[in-house]
Amino acid sequence: MNTGLQNNMPYNCAAVVLCGGRNSRMQARNKAFLTIDGRRFLDRILDVLRPRFSEILLVAKTPAIYAEYDLKIATDRFAVFSTLAGIHAGLSNINSDHAFCVGCDTPFLNPGVIDILLEGVDRKTDIVLPTSGSYFQPLCAVYSKNCAELIETHLSRKILQVNQLFPKLRLKQIPYDRFRKADPDLLSFFNVNTPQDLAQVIKLSKKRFDR
Repeated sequence: MNTGLQNNMPYNCAAVVLCGGRNSRMQARNKAFLTIDGRRFLDRILDVLRPRFSEILLVAKTPAIYAEYDLKIATDRFAVFSTLAGIHAGLSNINSDHAFCVGCDTPFLNPGVIDILLEGVDRKTDIVLPTSGSYFQPLCAVYSKNCAELIETHLSRKILQVNQLFPKLRLKQIPYDRFRKADPDLLSFFNVNTPQDLAQVIKLSKKRFDR
């Protein structure tokens, strides 16, 4: 069921899922295909995105392994393993003016969190992102296509940290507490990098199911 939020937004927005990490801390297992309760992380994320976005793009180093998904798939132009390169590939391959960017390793992505971020989009803002004190959450955030040129400059100069962009762009910072009504435990921001993280989310999923 579509929420209708997209129709009410003055700016169009795509969803971009980054699937291109090394997965080195996950013992080379593809995090997009890890499962909780028999469902892949990627499938869980797409279930949340599809009602909200008419345009969904995957960014992957090896597009062929995602051929079963009826989605457009882009690859990084820059030969580096970097979140920034994935964001750049997303912005360079969407038709929309903005992209909600999320990693494939966030199995508890909450639709209410996305709605809050989308409500923050306006023409005076380049990036809408959650923040906790001085910490920024770059992979559950909305980026304007206006960011693409600066990102390309940084990548060309081997400046790979996303947070190096922030002083040069117009940010709208949304404090973590703003999201707690939709996502009390802020699990949308929990990304799975290690087998220990996977064990933790499986345990969390069981607790949520048992409530």
